[in-house]
Amino acid sequence: MTPPPGWYADPHAPHLERWWDGTAWTEHRRTPGAPAVPPAPSGGRTKAIALTTAGAVLVAAIVTGAVLLNGDDGDSETRSGPTTSTSAPPSSPTPPPSPSEDPNVVEDQLNGITFPLLDGWVRPEHVPQEDVVMTTDGTHDCPGDGSVCRHGLVISRTVTVNDETSPERLAEEDISDAADAAFDKDALGRRPYGGLESHEVVKSGPVAVAGRAGYLVRWRVTTAEGPGGHVQSLVFPSSVGTESPVLVRYVFEAGEDGPPLADMDRITDGIRSVTDAASSGGVGSGIGPTD
Repeated sequence: MTPPPGWYADPHAPHLERWWDGTAWTEHRRTPGAPAVPPAPSGGRTKAIALTTAGAVLVAAIVTGAVLLNGDDGDSETRSGPTTSTSAPPSSPTPPPSPSEDPNVVEDQLNGITFPLLDGWVRPEHVPQEDVVMTTDGTHDCPGDGSVCRHGLVISRTVTVNDETSPERLAEEDISDAADAAFDKDALGRRPYGGLESHEVVKSGPVAVAGRAGYLVRWRVTTAEGPGGHVQSLVFPSSVGTESPVLVRYVFEAGEDGPPLADMDRITDGIRSVTDAASSGGVGSGIGPTD
């Protein structure tokens, strides 16, 4: 069910393409539209290929010389030039049409899901955080430490830090870290909102996501500066590969400039599996969260 080797949109930087070797992402990246040449293999493999190529050229030269010598001995057989193979040369695998080509959809290729790109939301550009799949349009000065903030972020990643697979336990364990990362301290130790002061659980419970049984926890947070906001941790099994749990974090600033809180449910409801575009789920679809 995994895509064949090739260049795909980088899930960490969708404005670039990244080489997928058939089993995992490599560190090779390029800008879209660059020549479709696979990245060079490792040094040892390159040397082996070079030696093999040189050997093939030498053999071809020996065979050609032998044919010419046989002809000079008076062989009356008609000589013919090299024939052209009727089989087409091997070509690079062409991936199936990607949902990411849809301007209304954002694709997380690694986890095999797509997100609806709602009004007011855009694909990430110049975002330092990893695994961001969409942001609200534009930036603003943070109310706390001198840095730039966004009114909304949606982050998608695979849970690999432990062997836990229960969506409920994973969501409940993650929500505190999600709140700290979003509203307390950033990666540089700054406090964009002056620090996290308190939180309140406003929603939690099971939810169907892309036809899978998941679980969400949502907090309303109060910050020392600014209007505070909401953060949500959503966990559900992936529909590809080993079905590792997928964690989706939602970070919404509060206030009149923040995104509508209903967008959390609308995005969740619109998550689809790339292997089954008709898959449905989300808030109110069979399994509903409790307030």
